[in-house]
Amino acid sequence: MRIAYQYRLRPTASQITLMNEWLELLRKQYNYRLAERIDWWERNRCPINACPLICHLPELKERPSFYSQKRDLVNTKALFPVYKAIHSQVLQNCVERVQKAFNRWLDGDCNGKRAGRPRFKGVGRYRSFTFPQMTQDCLQGMFIHLPKIGMVKLILHRPLPDGFKIKTATITRKVDGWYVALSLEDASVPVLTPDIPTLDNTIGIDMGLKAFLVDDLGGEVAIPKHYRRTEKRLKRLQRSLSRKQKGSNRRQQAVKRVAKAHLKVANQRKDFHYKTANSLLSRGKHIAYERLNIKGIARTRLAKSTYDAGWGQFLHILSVKAERAGLMTIAVNPSGTSQNCSRCDHKVPKAIHDRWHACPHCGLELSRDQNAAINIKNRAVGHPVLKAQEMSLTGVTEKPALYALA
Repeated sequence: MRIAYQYRLRPTASQITLMNEWLELLRKQYNYRLAERIDWWERNRCPINACPLICHLPELKERPSFYSQKRDLVNTKALFPVYKAIHSQVLQNCVERVQKAFNRWLDGDCNGKRAGRPRFKGVGRYRSFTFPQMTQDCLQGMFIHLPKIGMVKLILHRPLPDGFKIKTATITRKVDGWYVALSLEDASVPVLTPDIPTLDNTIGIDMGLKAFLVDDLGGEVAIPKHYRRTEKRLKRLQRSLSRKQKGSNRRQQAVKRVAKAHLKVANQRKDFHYKTANSLLSRGKHIAYERLNIKGIARTRLAKSTYDAGWGQFLHILSVKAERAGLMTIAVNPSGTSQNCSRCDHKVPKAIHDRWHACPHCGLELSRDQNAAINIKNRAVGHPVLKAQEMSLTGVTEKPALYALA
């Protein structure tokens, strides 16, 4: 099992200066290595699909790889001795980040989804560096030993779990200070095999903007609207920032005030997501939800409310915590979940402002969101509506076919 614990650092003034210098040097190294790869791509691609029989073809340049660029770090240190102050594995990790960004653009990820063209990092845009290997005795009381930086004080607000070993440490600079994220691993922790989803051990949830989510029993979780409540203050801070002269110290202070306000909203939203996920998983059941096109919804007039709700972040947190608890999160096709009746499966057309489901065929009346949550649950266990009701009444249990797993 692999988990991550984040702690806040209290570095000294000299340590802050040193880490800021590291980030600036790593930013320049990142841009240089990325430029090498983009230059190779520009020189070796050819839009011409035909050529004469006799022509001269220039020799193709060898594609930069992680190992070739890592070997070239020796020449970088010889030309720029200031890079000798940075830990060697931290520099290698910078090259590894370039490789991942470049490969996601050309080759795509494990699902074949390609990312956009990687961009160069501007000043202040490179905010973290990673130590790929850490000793197990790096934590000494309220201090952590970072190679070539020294003993840095940290706030150990919770102890490390027993049996877990420290693998990596990532130092991140945020607007409110410095943080360290420790990646922990314990190979002895078994991977729990989840049970097959059934009507009894599965919960269906319907995500929305009126209520954050509604389960199949009718329970609602109110949407907090953190950004909406802070929007007036953010506008005032942004207007103050726009009046400051570029390059002045007061503008830098105004930028920090705006960044801290946004960071507070992000922390509040993440805290709400974690608490909601823990509340759902405390029931000990699988969670079924709709596989929504969140990016498509965010392009409509509901964009601000969609981003404020943060469905994508919540579903990611829910899936990670469910896996650790030996449960599953099941994503189903959202087509017709709000329109179809959860009792008789007849289509009951409803506009977006219609929040009540009243079926003229079977007489079922309940909230629109609860009706959708029941349909999501029925799809997750792989049963049609009528068959699911028969099985719930007779108590017959069969092996269901999952619609989709996430």
